[in-house]
Amino acid sequence: MGNARNAKYRLGQIVRHRVHPFRGIIFDVDPVFDNTEEWWQSIPAEFRPAKDQPYYHLLAENEKTEYVAYVSEQNLLPDETGKPLRHPQLREMFATDEAGEYHPLFVETH
Repeated sequence: MGNARNAKYRLGQIVRHRVHPFRGIIFDVDPVFDNTEEWWQSIPAEFRPAKDQPYYHLLAENEKTEYVAYVSEQNLLPDETGKPLRHPQLREMFATDEAGEYHPLFVETH
């Protein structure tokens, strides 16, 4: 796992999943996979992402609900809908500027 790359996306950026119908805002980034082996193995082998890439923690939402998601970089795309997010934790973690951009209220260091 020594081939970690720099993260493509930034804290406060709104992204969408490449396959599944949800989007969210990034609130933390792991330079490489940092979840349980059980979680990783629960992903069907044909869809299981590599561990040596950034993984993003998202305040995520779909049409029905809001939740926290953990997603590999290869499965994310920038969200270009311009639609606001409704996640209930959004205001606890982010402020918006005049242009509507999200900025973390605090930055956690690893």
